[in-house]
Order: sequence, then C-alpha cells, then structure tokens
Amino acid sequence: MKMLREKLPIAPAVWLGILAVWFGYTALVKHDSVMIPSPLTVWRTFIYTVQNGYGGISLGVHLRSSFVRLFLALLTAFVTAVPLGFLSGYIKWIQKAVDSLVQFYRPIPPLAYYPLLILWLGIDDRSKIMLLYLSAFAPLYIACVAAIGGIRRDYILSAKSLGANTNQILKYIIWPTCQPALFTGLRTAFGFAYSTLVATEMTAATSGVGWMVMDASRYLKSDIIFMGIIIMGVTGLVIDRCLYFLEKHLVFWKGKS
Repeated sequence: MKMLREKLPIAPAVWLGILAVWFGYTALVKHDSVMIPSPLTVWRTFIYTVQNGYGGISLGVHLRSSFVRLFLALLTAFVTAVPLGFLSGYIKWIQKAVDSLVQFYRPIPPLAYYPLLILWLGIDDRSKIMLLYLSAFAPLYIACVAAIGGIRRDYILSAKSLGANTNQILKYIIWPTCQPALFTGLRTAFGFAYSTLVATEMTAATSGVGWMVMDASRYLKSDIIFMGIIIMGVTGLVIDRCLYFLEKHLVFWKGKS
C-alpha cells in the first residue's frame, strides 16, 4: 500500500480533479458564467491576451514589470539582510537594536505604510520596490539570526582547537550550517514579497499582473481575473520550485547526519 501511494502522481491527480469539477460546474450552471467562466473561456482569453495584450500592453510587459520589481527587491533584501543577520548573530547589541525595529514593523500589514512610501518616494516603481524590500527583509534577517544562534558551539571550539582561523571557521562551519535556514528564509521572503507585489499593483500601478486583475474587476471581466490569478499561482509555484531545486543541489547535506 505504501509503495502504491508513492507511485501514484498525487499532485497531478488533485489538479485534474479540480479541473474536472470546474468543467462540470460551468457546464451545468451556464447562467453563472460571468462569475465563474469555463476553463475553455479562460484558455481562449489567455491565448488572446498573449497575442494582443491587455490595456494596450503585452502580457510579456506585464510579467516583466512585476518580476523586475520583485527580483530587485529580493536581491536588495538578500545583500542587506544576510550580512546584518550575521552581525546580529555575533554582536548582541546590534541584534537588540535591529530586532526591535524589525519586530516593530514586521506585524504591520505592508499596505498600511504603503501610502507613506508613495508620499516619500512617489507612485512609480521606487515605492513599490521599497515596500517589497521591507516585506522580504524581515524573514531573511530572522532566518539568518536563527541560523547563527543554532550553530553548536562545540563545532567552533573543536575547529579552533585544531588550529582553524576565523576565515576557515566562517567558510567551513558557519556558512554551510547557515545555508539551509537561509534558503528557507529566502523562500519565505519570496512568498511575502510576491503577495505584497500583487497588492501594490492593485493599489497604484499602470502595468503588472496585479494591475491587470484589478482593472478587469472594474468591468466584471471574470475571464481576465481567473487568467491573472492562475498566472500568479503558476509563476509563483515555478519560482518556488526553482528555489527548492537550488536548495537540494547546493545544500545537499541538509537532513543528513
């Protein structure tokens, strides 16, 4: 029975079941097609949007606008949160100072302080990237501090007793030990930033997948809304799987004694 469960493609079966229910519902309740369009309608809308764009902008430009904002924010968060997390893990007064700031703004919904960022940085991409940066910074920083705090001191003491210097300890003990937590933090940061990205584009933007969904909702274009939601989910899943693939190959020792 266990071998049978392992061989069964559970995830594809679940999605095929959802698709079958979707087909069945739209076939039986045709009068509700404005609220829930059929899969074929959504597919035709996707083909049309690929060929003709939406709102005078091609689908590729919408996707590029969203992902440029997202990856710029993630890259900036990574190159600032990781070094600061390392410092906080080693120097307690830095940890106390930075933790108080991070824990203050982390529970606040990003859209709560987004109007301030618009006032300070304008309505263009700078305010959006800053908001995404703040969304991604906290999980990366916390993951890094937790990884440093979880390093066993006897590993470091043993390395020192064998004559390892600071650079060798950092390279061969601290950095490999922290990588699994950093990848977990990166995947979490991506999830926070991506959900925030959609919210920012729905609030103040002229391009992007989130803007496309929000604009379609004003005219009850449910096929565009469904298409945009599916694009968000699929692209988010692909990026997360890519990060997981990198983690499995770069941190191949994770979970092994």
